[in-house]
Amino acid sequence: MDKKWWKESVIYQIYPRSFCDSNGDGIGDLNGIRKKLNYLHELGINVIWLSPVYKSPNDDNGYDISDYQDIMDEFGTLKDFDELLKEAHALGIKIVMDLVVNHTSDEHPWFIESRSSRDNEKRDFYIWREPKDGHEPNNWGSCFSGSAWEYDDKTGMYYLHCFSKKQPDLNWDNPKVRDEVFRMMTWWCDKGIDGFRMDVISMISKVEGLPDGKPDETTGFGGLENTTNGPHVHEYLKEMNQRVLSKYDIMTVGECAGVTIEEAKKYASLDGSELNMVFQFEHVGLDYDEHGKWTTKRMSLKDLKRNLSKWQNELEGKAWNSLFFDNHDQPRIVSRLGDDSPLSAKAIATVLHFMKGTPYIYQGEELGMTNCPFGSLENLRDIEEINAYDALVKSGKMTAEELMAGIEAKGRDNARTPMQWDASENAGFTTGQPWIMVNPNYTVINAEAELKDENSVFHYYRKLIELRRNSEWSDLIVYGNYSLTDDNSDEVFSYTRELDGRKLYILCNMTDRDIDYNTGITDKNGKAVLISNYAETDLRESMKLPPWFAAAWEIQK
Repeated sequence: MDKKWWKESVIYQIYPRSFCDSNGDGIGDLNGIRKKLNYLHELGINVIWLSPVYKSPNDDNGYDISDYQDIMDEFGTLKDFDELLKEAHALGIKIVMDLVVNHTSDEHPWFIESRSSRDNEKRDFYIWREPKDGHEPNNWGSCFSGSAWEYDDKTGMYYLHCFSKKQPDLNWDNPKVRDEVFRMMTWWCDKGIDGFRMDVISMISKVEGLPDGKPDETTGFGGLENTTNGPHVHEYLKEMNQRVLSKYDIMTVGECAGVTIEEAKKYASLDGSELNMVFQFEHVGLDYDEHGKWTTKRMSLKDLKRNLSKWQNELEGKAWNSLFFDNHDQPRIVSRLGDDSPLSAKAIATVLHFMKGTPYIYQGEELGMTNCPFGSLENLRDIEEINAYDALVKSGKMTAEELMAGIEAKGRDNARTPMQWDASENAGFTTGQPWIMVNPNYTVINAEAELKDENSVFHYYRKLIELRRNSEWSDLIVYGNYSLTDDNSDEVFSYTRELDGRKLYILCNMTDRDIDYNTGITDKNGKAVLISNYAETDLRESMKLPPWFAAAWEIQK
């Protein structure tokens, strides 16, 4: 076992805008996070991943940065950040920053200079191209709909933006860009942070020559295959590692859109030359259809099991897995894979937290927070959803009702509704007007109620975290080998973990009905039950599993 603290950690993602508002302006902030550190300490997590808190005009909720070394006005000050870091460290909680360096805001001083003239010294900090036959340089599409190119009248050229037009892509082929990024990263590390989650880091190297991509049938745009896992991405990350990351005891995880297993083995190689782990997204694309994510299609459990198991098995001994269902870009998993019930929330958590890898919990996931019934376009805030409406409804490719159903099932705003702290007005998130609507079920699903209920989703998560971090089974859960025990059932998820002669068996009914199931485990094999969401937990060869039954046992090997 190559033991590392980040392998043995449980990470909690905070989306600051929606976590806790300390000053009544309707927007969460750093001091709000400080107020809730004891709550996170009680939950048992030991790392916080902060979504961006840097200075930003907020075209994409902080992922458009205008100053990497200052704090967004709504969130507080650098002094507030320093206090948060100090108080978190005093509780044994590390803080990982969100590093967004594929692009900046168009209001960043670098871009303001870059667009000022063709011969400005920072012109080559970004990707500028001449028009092609009076139009865009190629057919690349933005991830937020429309072309990935924006024409600039002043200099008569187009700049590339793989996301919003206010998020111009940096030119990583320019060594001066890399110098500036690495200098900024070093500044944060010297401040005492504990690592980086790297936003769309697989996109920092584009295919040379920027050729047209294969057009998408729905949008007509192409290019994703030319903007991810490019020719120099590993070269640049190795340089980052040598110049910055290797000098500190920190953790790194890269968001890698379009990553393959073979690429992941390079990004997260156990040789430590690049990153510690990656986020891959194959499993959260299993319920897409011809409209992409904008669909109410449900995920096949059989497909999910095979996909997760593929990543477990093929990275074994080569790279480290990150384990997640929820984040700021994903709908709530209890609505997506479960039925919004606490039982299903516990079953889903059991599946994830006994796998091999580092688990990530997204704020509210530990409460069983659900998708939100937004109802109308006026209640949405996410630029991706609003742009999709313009692109798909106005073009007649989807009806407004179809798209709203897809947004309520898969949209990013589902993850961004305010954290549900109690049953008071606005769920205890703010005394003001919240920046986005509160899910109306906050009177039932909230932290105050769940802390008082020993059978709540919160306390179930707390026990899962305790098992992984501080129990006689910790090494087995963190480092044991994984094996799927039934890849044919579309109702039951079962697998084993083995290490040094000890073995765990995890069994979860992922439906809302009784299931007759043959475990393949002979009677008297169960040595100890680690956790279950039902009181009746005897392990038998033939079992009737009640709805959303989940349990983990140590069994005779």
